[in-house]
Amino acid sequence: MSRLPLVLRGREFPVPVVLAPMAGVTNIPFRAECRRFGPGLVYVSEMVMAAALVHGNEKTRKMVAFGPDEDFRSLQIYGSDPEFVGRAVRALCEQDAADHIDMNFGCPATKVTRKGGGAAVPVKRNLTRAIMAAAVAAAEPFGVPVTCKFRIGINDDLVTFLDTGRAAREEGIAMIALHARTAEQHYAGSARWEAIAELKREVKDIPVLGNGDIWEATDALAMMEQTGCDGVVVGRGCLGKPWLFRDLVDVFAGRPVQPSPDLGFVLEVMASHAEGLMSVMGPDFGIRNFRKHAGWYLTGYPVGSEARRSFSTVSSFEELLRISASLDPTMRLVPGGERLARGHTNGPIKVVLPEGYLENRDDLTVPDDEAVVALSGG
Repeated sequence: MSRLPLVLRGREFPVPVVLAPMAGVTNIPFRAECRRFGPGLVYVSEMVMAAALVHGNEKTRKMVAFGPDEDFRSLQIYGSDPEFVGRAVRALCEQDAADHIDMNFGCPATKVTRKGGGAAVPVKRNLTRAIMAAAVAAAEPFGVPVTCKFRIGINDDLVTFLDTGRAAREEGIAMIALHARTAEQHYAGSARWEAIAELKREVKDIPVLGNGDIWEATDALAMMEQTGCDGVVVGRGCLGKPWLFRDLVDVFAGRPVQPSPDLGFVLEVMASHAEGLMSVMGPDFGIRNFRKHAGWYLTGYPVGSEARRSFSTVSSFEELLRISASLDPTMRLVPGGERLARGHTNGPIKVVLPEGYLENRDDLTVPDDEAVVALSGG
């Protein structure tokens, strides 16, 4: 299978793999762990709201921060108002705050779609185009590429991905990514890789990345082979498994994938990740933030319910080390453990749209979604 490298801002990425932005997850410490195993890939930060970037606050500034060793800064923004999106992108570019800006049109959260945001935006064809055009116009003078990510549609009766892909190509978007599920599917069921293939056939000359069900490194090669897409976006598959990026680098280089690590290796990575979170967020909040990661790291390892409960309430780094020391470091992953889902698994859901939202899919009315600040990565 022949491949071209991904090219963003003149930089070539020979391994066509992108870390999906995930709210509360893809912060500086998590990206550092991923880069430790897979240097030279595209690692996207948490999503931030365009309006919050324009108005500015301390929380937003922390979310758009990058580590001193991040030599390619990828940032995802959310917005459904072309003016705010344009202003946010211009501000980021003027401040040299990012090398690449991605836009999210895929968030399925009810608090977002009920206001016409996230996955609901592509329902409004002209509004979607206007948002894309505003972002590209703001970034173009600075040479910053704009990409976007979206879903198949709201549900099987309201499919939007081909319209969105065509709009992206025509409005100057540099690259697109399709999460091959509908908003109604949420995170349940299997990703529909055939939709990725259909999108690639439709847009042809714009790079298309596939997202959905990359649990093991070989899944990435299978997706590209089956769909003809140009690369992959990895989301839940790397939760508790930052070494997945090492495996991806290996398979793209034609090397065999290393065996899943024993528990001792996992516990060492957990300690490193926890230390990183505490250094950025402070000891108390950092260790509390790590608790959800502990559950993901231990998925597939038969450590027992008591150890899992202890990690889920850990309150200090010293306690984390004590719990870790009580476990057998030679413990192996259960058969099939690599493919056990981490993160969101719920769905299908009822997608809530604003009243009358579907009456005119071509209007340019901007949804009232400025109050929505903390969102899922979609």
